[in-house]
Amino acid sequence: MPSKQTAIYLGQELADYGFKDGHPFGPQRHDSFKAELLNQQLDKQLILHKPVLANAERIALFHTDDYIEKVSDYSKTGHGYLDGGDTPSFTGMFEAASHVAGSVTDAIDRIMAGEFIRAFSPIAGLHHARRHVAAGFCVFNDCGIAIEYLRAQYGIKRVAYIDIDAHHGDGVFYSFEDDADLLFADIHQDGRTLYPGTGFAEETGKDAAKGTKLNIPVPPYSDDSVFETVWPQVEAYLENGKPEFILLQCGADSIEGDPITNMAFSPASHAHAARSLRDIADRHCGSRMLGLGGGGYNHDNIARGWTAVVEAMV
Repeated sequence: MPSKQTAIYLGQELADYGFKDGHPFGPQRHDSFKAELLNQQLDKQLILHKPVLANAERIALFHTDDYIEKVSDYSKTGHGYLDGGDTPSFTGMFEAASHVAGSVTDAIDRIMAGEFIRAFSPIAGLHHARRHVAAGFCVFNDCGIAIEYLRAQYGIKRVAYIDIDAHHGDGVFYSFEDDADLLFADIHQDGRTLYPGTGFAEETGKDAAKGTKLNIPVPPYSDDSVFETVWPQVEAYLENGKPEFILLQCGADSIEGDPITNMAFSPASHAHAARSLRDIADRHCGSRMLGLGGGGYNHDNIARGWTAVVEAMV
């Protein structure tokens, strides 16, 4: 086992995934996190990796060919929206989104090869995109790609996807709603008060997968005490499900002070989730765990929340 057991993906190619003209998902999110990571000298405890470009074959594990072609076309001009108005195109968008997906699948390859046992990619966790369309600032859904890649490349069926972003991970949930093997647990602001308006407690899967998914909506302004109350449900769910690989989407927009959400967690909740999942991964997954940054539009929260996750992982 290498002395450094956790890797991190950083580089301009990931920072390039950001929308212009004051859009809340701007290119500076990556750099805010990186500055705090270096300030805390956490980089000395990590294996550092440059971003990796995904090929179209990997992206097509989740997305339709028509949609991939559309992203490529819009990327050349940078004009228009990929959805109803949240996700504008920009020049180089296809390459940037492909680096997000490629870094995630590269991390999976290296974890499976035993180069390290855990990894974190800050510009990742784009959980709203569906197989055929963008949504909510998300072009390619690297979470869905990761799930499909683990299955196609490594035969891992019992993937656990845990999401603590303020927004419900609808692009993942509905894409695998009828898949009984996918463990899905999502703590998020009540959909009656926040985009995308989904993720109610009674949404537990459908058809053969009914009763296999865990959605935990919480009221606006829920703080760490609420997190501490509901998190044991996630732990019990995962212990019972015995996953083979854990994906954590740790959006910082559930931390108090985000400009577009109404949650009040602190970075301590994100650290607690990461520590808990690290321990569950040690018990059930051969320690295999991958953290995905997700949302977050307050740069200080991004810096503090994601470094808390990384510190817990190492």
